Amino acid sequence: DGVAATRGKLDTVAIKVNKSHTDVQQEAKLENAANIVKWNGFFLDGERVCLKFELLDQCLWDYIRDRNKQGLPISEVRPILGQLTNALSHLGSVGMVHANLKPGNIMVVNHHESPVKVRLIDLGFACPASAVIPSDCMGTVGYSAPEVMLGLPYNEASDMWSMGLVAVELATGVPLYPVENEYDYLKFIIETRGQPPDHVLDSGVRRGPEDDQSLFFLIVFRCRCYTVTFILYYKLNFLTDCAPTALSYFK
Repeated sequence: DGVAATRGKLDTVAIKVNKSHTDVQQEAKLENAANIVKWNGFFLDGERVCLKFELLDQCLWDYIRDRNKQGLPISEVRPILGQLTNALSHLGSVGMVHANLKPGNIMVVNHHESPVKVRLIDLGFACPASAVIPSDCMGTVGYSAPEVMLGLPYNEASDMWSMGLVAVELATGVPLYPVENEYDYLKFIIETRGQPPDHVLDSGVRRGPEDDQSLFFLIVFRCRCYTVTFILYYKLNFLTDCAPTALSYFK
């Protein structure tokens, strides 16, 4: 999807271009609720469906950056989190999971206003909690809940995990987990929150070497007799096309 701004005869609006019409109406309806970006209609551009939204100011990433990444005062953090809670509460009331909550998907309406008003945007990954497909890797590394990263069933609670990470970033100016890949992200989570229960690890569907060794690391971590040297040895010598999956290796 692309995002652009266009000036009409009367108003300036934001345009989101979709490659197909699949689920476009559902996304548009969800995005027309309280603290969710307002939908102003759509038009067709050939086979593409273009959604019109209210034009917003800047995302929270830029809002934080403009303050030299020093974090926001509690007087700003509290109303922002309150509005996000309102948006997630609305999604939860209709059984939907946003699945990609992060500062880049939270827009400031007007950064000159106080208290600041925000809107949740981009429901392209949103889906009914009852229709979640665990094997799908959704969201953004550094903000998605661990069950999402591991290919486990998830629900509205995964959005609350993401909102907690957004809250930390608002208050401190920097991400709690400054990582670029799933492996490092899950490693940080274990170091700060402890390891998931064994039954959780064993039920993950994203557990092979092709999945960036995410689940493999967790399994090795719970076997405390294995050292970092062994982990590196395994990564360098056994992660080939014919290598066993992590779980089968330890059976």
